[in-house]
Amino acid sequence: MLKVLICDDSAFMRKIFSDTIEKDAELKVAATAYNGQDALRKLKKIDVDLLMLDVEMPKLNGLETLEIVKDKYPEIPVIMVSALDNRETVFRALELGAFDFIPKPSGSISLNIDSIKEELLRKLKAAADSNGRLKNRKHRKKSIQKSSDFPIVAVGSSSGGPRALNKLFADIGENSPAAFVIVQHMPAGFTETLAERLNNISGLKIKEAAEGDQLQPGHGLLAPGDYHLEIDEQGRVRLNQKERLHGVRPCVDYMMKSLADHFSGERLLGVILTGMGHDGAEGMSAIVNNGGYGIIESKETALVYGMPSAAAKADAYHEIKRIDEIGSRITEIVEG
Repeated sequence: MLKVLICDDSAFMRKIFSDTIEKDAELKVAATAYNGQDALRKLKKIDVDLLMLDVEMPKLNGLETLEIVKDKYPEIPVIMVSALDNRETVFRALELGAFDFIPKPSGSISLNIDSIKEELLRKLKAAADSNGRLKNRKHRKKSIQKSSDFPIVAVGSSSGGPRALNKLFADIGENSPAAFVIVQHMPAGFTETLAERLNNISGLKIKEAAEGDQLQPGHGLLAPGDYHLEIDEQGRVRLNQKERLHGVRPCVDYMMKSLADHFSGERLLGVILTGMGHDGAEGMSAIVNNGGYGIIESKETALVYGMPSAAAKADAYHEIKRIDEIGSRITEIVEG
């Protein structure tokens, strides 16, 4: 039984989250706290597996509390709860070590809480999951074959992804010959900010994808929250809101499969980073089985080894790399 401490200044939200958690057989609410100071007092007294932490609170806010928790209780995973207008604060929390975040219900509470219940429970369990150990294996190195067609790099990530993407794209320099397509599991309203942040630290030009955007060397397109992103035969973005796959939208598998369907495998490089669940395993299989190349993040650096582990179990990869090695390895491959 996983014990959760819920910290939120709203009594109503504490009850909503408590009721949701208590209905799950694997989770239990150990205590609730009305602000950061109260949460820290309770962490001294009770044993907790997980912490849910509201961003906006009086006296000691979510970021201030998070910094103290990460210093004193680094082993406790933290899920942030944030309204849409706190995007920069959310990304700062992820940089400080928060495991993940969920959007705070707004407007019609009953409708919004129903939409995030499944996401909340998944993320709490993923945060506490120890994950399986991956067997080491050696694979040959490869360069993407040069031709008149530029290489395409498809990147998928979920929990822990913003930090991993930040490291990966900080290592991609200017004038890359490859086009990048990125799917990060993230709600609507946050992906535009993530794209801007990646654009600021990368040598690529990175933006949130829009309908009809064209793949271009030296550019990166990030799937917008709540939209699946697929690439058509002309290399253009097609957005849709088909049913969620693996409980997520956007979905890595849809993006990767569309690339494998329309482009020579020798142009394609698939990359799976940290994330819960198994999204991306089928897409990576499609790329690798079509003659493309696959890299997955190692258990050593992945915050959650679910997605990389699923790709590994599907034998849909050639190399396992630490996150601090993946950016330079991509450059080596695509520049050949």
